Amino acid sequence: MRDTERRPWSLGDIGFRLVILSLAALVLMALQTTGQLRPVQSAITQITSPAQTGATGVTENVTDAIAFVAELRNLRQRAAELEQVNNSLLVENFELREVQRENQVMREMLRFAQTRPGLELRGAQLVARVIGQESNNFLEYIMLDLGASHGIEVGMAVLTDQGLVGRISSVTDSTSKVLLITDASSAVNAIMQSSRLNGVVRGVPGGDLIMDYIPQNAIFSTGEVVLTSGLGGRFPKGIPIGQVVEIRQRDIDVFQQAVVRPTVDFRRLELVMVVTNFDPLEDVPELLVPETTQDGAAPDAEPPDEITPDETAPDEAAPAAPAGREGTP
Repeated sequence: MRDTERRPWSLGDIGFRLVILSLAALVLMALQTTGQLRPVQSAITQITSPAQTGATGVTENVTDAIAFVAELRNLRQRAAELEQVNNSLLVENFELREVQRENQVMREMLRFAQTRPGLELRGAQLVARVIGQESNNFLEYIMLDLGASHGIEVGMAVLTDQGLVGRISSVTDSTSKVLLITDASSAVNAIMQSSRLNGVVRGVPGGDLIMDYIPQNAIFSTGEVVLTSGLGGRFPKGIPIGQVVEIRQRDIDVFQQAVVRPTVDFRRLELVMVVTNFDPLEDVPELLVPETTQDGAAPDAEPPDEITPDETAPDEAAPAAPAGREGTP
């Protein structure tokens, strides 16, 4: 068999190969110097030029693709940062608008308090609106973040700069419950601002109120403003309740009625004032009605229980009208 194993190169073999390579290099250098290699170089360039051009284009495309991917990644990161900044600015804008709105409400309440120096007021914020059912009557309440520890007691009046809201019906150490004037079990002694007719305002279904016990022969008109009369001592006098929108009169009835639309929008209550004390003899300003009235302001309530008048108040410019108990009959 043939021996296929390579023998290690000897020094003579290596020297021989180096000599040959050196001679070849010298020959190529001589040909290059004399210009005889130009045809060969031209031919080689023509053969390799397309490949070189394609390789250069591919290299450029790959470089551009890598740069595009990097730029796209940077753009996505920048877009995410800008979106986060935008969201933060939106939240800050909403918070500033809310603060501005609350400041406006507080300024209006402050103006109201300045017009009624005889009232001792405590500002309160609504915790929640509670609508529950007890026996056959629907009871409508709101919860406040003030309680017995803040000096709040049962029976205190609750109002806004727009008008009367209700009265405190129960108190815990840190919260209190307000029975709204739109509730069927609520009754407030009231007086019409222009005609000076007395009556009792109570809640009815549909969001409006009813002013009852108005004498049959009394004359008044729609648009009259209804205020608290102060009779009974539960509510300060002169607090706006609503505006007469309809007159109900039947010859068979002893009294006529007035449908009253509340000045307070009970669906949008947020900040209220609790009257912790008041002067019954306070000189009430002549006009306490808000500039505008709310349409359909009050939530629905169940039909009221019958209110029995327990006292009669003299009237300055019209026949006397019975006044009912304020609060729960």
